[in-house]
Parts: sequence; structure tokens; C-alpha cells
Amino acid sequence: MFDDQRQAAESASHPLPAESRPEPPARDILDLGRDAAPAETARKPSRDDDRGAPEADADRDGDQEDGAPGDGEQDEDERRPGVLRRHPVAFILGALAVVALGVGVFFYWLLYMHPYESTDDAFVDARSISVQPKVGGYLVAVPVTDNQHVDAGQMLFQIDQRDYKIALEQAKAQVVADAAAIKNIDAQIQAQYANIDVSKAQVATAEAALKFAQEDAARYKDLAERGSGSVQQSQSATSTLQQRQASVQSANASVVAAQKQIGSLQAQKASTEAQLARDKAQVEQAELNLGYTTIQAVQPGRVVRLTGGIGAYAQAGQSLSMFVPDDIWVTANYKETQIADMRPGQPVDLVIDAYPSRTIHGTVASVQPGSGTAFSLLPAQNATGNYVKVTQRIPVKIVVKDWPTDVSIGPGMSVVPTVTVR
Repeated sequence: MFDDQRQAAESASHPLPAESRPEPPARDILDLGRDAAPAETARKPSRDDDRGAPEADADRDGDQEDGAPGDGEQDEDERRPGVLRRHPVAFILGALAVVALGVGVFFYWLLYMHPYESTDDAFVDARSISVQPKVGGYLVAVPVTDNQHVDAGQMLFQIDQRDYKIALEQAKAQVVADAAAIKNIDAQIQAQYANIDVSKAQVATAEAALKFAQEDAARYKDLAERGSGSVQQSQSATSTLQQRQASVQSANASVVAAQKQIGSLQAQKASTEAQLARDKAQVEQAELNLGYTTIQAVQPGRVVRLTGGIGAYAQAGQSLSMFVPDDIWVTANYKETQIADMRPGQPVDLVIDAYPSRTIHGTVASVQPGSGTAFSLLPAQNATGNYVKVTQRIPVKIVVKDWPTDVSIGPGMSVVPTVTVR
């Protein structure tokens, strides 16, 4: 088919003389449409044809001049090379730029996005303390105000001390009385020891008199039996002997009684000493109560929600204000799929929503061994027929060594932490 078209084109470019032209064969009307298409789609002349005889060029030029002007422009567009062939260097540089951009995006993701774990479910946390007095009384001084920062040992509230000072003095007076009672008992014990010595001396005297009476009675009895003495004298000596025996028994009983009195006095002394110890404890309690009237800060922090004022009656256990220590941290609730590579000691960059232009640096302190719902007041019960798996949140404690001192940071403030896990 292409060969026929080529021959037709060559024949058209080399017109024959009128006398030598062959007569066209007879054609049917149905062949007119088929013959018209090859003529319209004739092949573009090649360069070999352009190198032909000058006559063919002249004839072709004449034919082009006679034909429509759009045919020359179409041939010129067909001869023009493509954009890729005209600008190969630009296409190569563009391809290299796209590849470099892809590599840069990959390394940016690898270095700045992939090794980090971040969450917006994080807040500043602290162990807030309710300031409550241990003793009751009227407030006579409140030297602090709302949101004031205080140091450790600084006074927050002062309760009227007069009642507690009186109670302390009474306790001290009772201690003095107990000490005097103990001294009195000691003196009685010493006097009783002297009575014991007197009783023992009386026993010795009675025993000596008894011995003499025994000898005297024996002598008069012997004389009476031999008839040298009277019976009356013998009976008198015997009576004296019996009296001396009773005196010895009485002296011995006095010694025993005196000794038992010592035991009674010692028991009284022990009781008084116990009373003294109890009164001393009451003195210490009174001193503590007196000290409790001055409420001081036990650590640095801020006073918030101040409700106590001068002249108000503060009951024991009543909340006068809230105290937020300077020891604060960040509790970040990460998804359980984010803590696979999270370990204590990893660096953290913190951005507080209230101060977005500041970046605070901290470290991971610990990861809670369990989800937040597991330690809630009413833990979730999943032992049901219809169960929908939900990604749990794991609290992570983040500590900061140096918090900014020129801005106010407190519990509940939102934070966005970014942990470098790799």
C-alpha cells in the first residue's frame, strides 16, 4: 500500500507530456472515495527526492504556490524536532532536581519526623496542697495574697496565741507540782529509813533486856527450888521475862511496818513520776499547739485560692488556701502505640500553649505501667459481648530541671511534648 502511494507521489512530482500520458482507466463511482484517501495522505517527500533534478524542484515549487498556503506550514511543523530533543539538558536538570527534592524530603522525615513522638494530650502537673490549720482560733495576721510566691519557712497565717500560751503555762505549772511531790515522797522515804533504824535499835534493846530477864528468871527459879529464895521473887522474874519477850516482838513488828511503809512511799513516788511524765507530755503538746498557731510554708511555692482573712475564725481542718509547690512536671498521655521505643532519660522538647515562642527542654522520668483508665475510680469493664477496641493512653512523666522564672507556669496548662526516641 505504501509502495503504491510512493509511486503515485513520484508520478505526481514528474508530470508526463500530454501526448505520452496514459489514459486513466475506467473507474466505478464507488472507487472514487477509496482513491481519494491515498492521494490526500501522500507520503512526505524525502531528502533524496529534494536532491532530484532542478526541474522537479521547480515543478514542486509551482505546485506549492498553486496549492493552499497551510500545506507548507504543516510540512514545516512535521519537520521540526520534539521539545525533549531541542532541550535535553533542561530535562536532565529538572529530573535531577526532582530526585534531589525527593531525597531531601526523605532525609527530613528520617531526621526530623521519624525519630520523634509527640502528643497534644499533655498538661503541667503538681501535687497541690490544701493549707489547713491543726488548731482552731481567730486569724490575726495573713501576710500573703493570691498567687504570691513564698519561700520555705515563710509565714502564711497567724492564729491568736493567747489561749494556747495559757494552756502551756498551766502544763508547765503542773510539771513543777509533780516534781515537788516527788521530792516530798523522797523525803518521806528517807525519814522512814530512819524510823526503821530506830525500830531496829529498839529490837536490839529489847533483846538485851530479854536475855537479862531470862538469866534472872533462871537464877530465881533455881534459888526457889533449893529453898534459898522465895517463890514471889521467882514469879516476879518470870513475869519480867515475859514482858521482855513481848518487847522484842513489838520491836520486830515495828521494823517490819517501817519497811513496808518504804514500799508504799516508793509506789507513790512511781505514780507521781508517771504523772510528771504525763504532764511533761502535755507541756510538749501545748508547745506544739502554740506552734500550730503559726502556719508556715514547708517548701517553696505559690499561694492560690486564698479564702482566709484577718478576723475570720479558722477551725481545725478548714481549708484556708491552696498551695502549689515549685516542684512541677508534665504528664503526657501518649498512645500505647507510641511508647515502644520510649525510655527514661530520653530528651524532650516542650512547647507550652500559653508561651508558644518558648521551647523548654526536659527528660522522660518514667512511664506508667498501665493505662490511665486502669487506675481510674471506675475502671472500664471489657467483658461484654460487643467490644470495640480503642487505643489506650499511657501517662508519661516528664521532668524539667530549669523552668522559666519570668513567666507563670502552673498545673493544668496545656503542653505539646516531643520525645526523641531514637
